[in-house]
Amino acid sequence: MKISNSKRKFVYLISPNKIRAKFFFDLEKVLSRKKTKFFQLRLKNTSLKKKIYIGKKIKKICKKNKVKFLINDDPWLAKKLNADGCHLGQQDIDISIARKILGKKIIGITCHNSLTLAKKAIKENADYLAFGAFFTTKTKKVKYKASINILKKIKRVTKKPIVAIGGINNKNYKNLLLKKADFLAISSYIFNNKRYKPEDAIVKLK
Repeated sequence: MKISNSKRKFVYLISPNKIRAKFFFDLEKVLSRKKTKFFQLRLKNTSLKKKIYIGKKIKKICKKNKVKFLINDDPWLAKKLNADGCHLGQQDIDISIARKILGKKIIGITCHNSLTLAKKAIKENADYLAFGAFFTTKTKKVKYKASINILKKIKRVTKKPIVAIGGINNKNYKNLLLKKADFLAISSYIFNNKRYKPEDAIVKLK
């Protein structure tokens, strides 16, 4: 699937690890700000039944706000929910199998800090490439650290959309956009911000 980009909608929003009742209200507020292109549901220790329940509610909110709804790791769940696609890490199912499950829907690939992994993903027809972590993050343990240099290198070999991830907030995001990341994957800054409410946090990304 070809992914269109606009300077205004550059946020790739990732769910918190735990979805509480207030989350759906917060998500509605955040997406209504019209800065988010993608929303990824990433729940590691949750039953399939609960993922389906949560996924259905989120899908309605995403559709209302014209945001692409993606599932982390699980193309079968993405198909069951009729999501817009899925995101795969290097330890997940092979993209060729995911493509058979999802057809022409969006499939993005984690490339860490590796041009080699990126070229492999391009060859396998991934729809976007994700690099990181660019900064320290509390969302997950960081095994790989990416630099601005990887963005410059990948832009020389592909026109596929590039997602930057890892510890991105209102203090450091502009440099990544200026260095040609197309989308910024953000989670903690929005949903676990001790200073700002989610809808106020996203407004600060201009």
